[in-house]
Amino acid sequence: MVNLNDVNLNRLVTFNAVIEAGSFTAAAAKLGLAKTMVSKHMQLLEAEIGVNLLVRTTRRLILTEAGRAFHEACVEILNRTDEAILQARTGLESPSGTLRVATPIDYGALVVVPVLVELQMRYPALKIELVCADHQVDLIAEGVDVAVRLGRLVDSGLIATRVGSFVKWVVASPEFVAAFGQPDTPDMLPGFPYVMLSVLPQPQTITLLGPQNKKQIIQMTTTAFSSNTVNACRAAVLAGSGVALMTDFSVAEDVQAGRLLRLLPEWTAPTADIHALFQATPHRQQKVRVFVEALKTALSASI
Repeated sequence: MVNLNDVNLNRLVTFNAVIEAGSFTAAAAKLGLAKTMVSKHMQLLEAEIGVNLLVRTTRRLILTEAGRAFHEACVEILNRTDEAILQARTGLESPSGTLRVATPIDYGALVVVPVLVELQMRYPALKIELVCADHQVDLIAEGVDVAVRLGRLVDSGLIATRVGSFVKWVVASPEFVAAFGQPDTPDMLPGFPYVMLSVLPQPQTITLLGPQNKKQIIQMTTTAFSSNTVNACRAAVLAGSGVALMTDFSVAEDVQAGRLLRLLPEWTAPTADIHALFQATPHRQQKVRVFVEALKTALSASI
């Protein structure tokens, strides 16, 4: 039995070209090879598979019985190969298949979902699956195509593309301000009840930048409400529990509608970046590419 490792499958292309063209000379012209090289490939192919495929006369080439059967099989193999390549490249030309995106819970619901819905409407062959989690998702282990992460990145071996940025504002409800007043300077913040996001590395520490890029670090001392999710903290602030440092994208509509008030409006947390992360591969899938570009576009339009 012939071992496939001993057969150069590239010679199947040459053999098929010889049969379709009808001569070594015509096949050489079609393949861009020297006639001697085509002849050499045919000799080696016959030697590798151990049968004579062609009978050469001065006027034409004649397939042997084994050659006819082998040619039929070669045509099938090459057609299947073309189909496999076309199927593999489909995602490069037009996004299709399932796109799995991982995001933080609040950012996914508020920002990423509208982008994904618009993307799916634009590309009906693309299916969307959004994984919302406030822990850092393992792309490989959890089968995620692209993850959106906020703030500082750790070295993960993934490709990171910056898609936007965000800041944080000090906010409180109008009812809370009516009852407790509002601070005039950052130094006054520790005197107010604080709504704390407990999953942060230093949940009671607030860093603010003000006029002339002045930096102030404040330690909040009185925790009125604590939760491990941004959505719960936002709900507590809306209900009047205390002041909080919230991302602009999560409370911008509340501030615009008057449901929340920005305290110390000249002060914000330092600007932080938003990145899209995906695996390092020679050819980035089109579904990942179009999502990253759509998210960039959406974020730039919101500035």
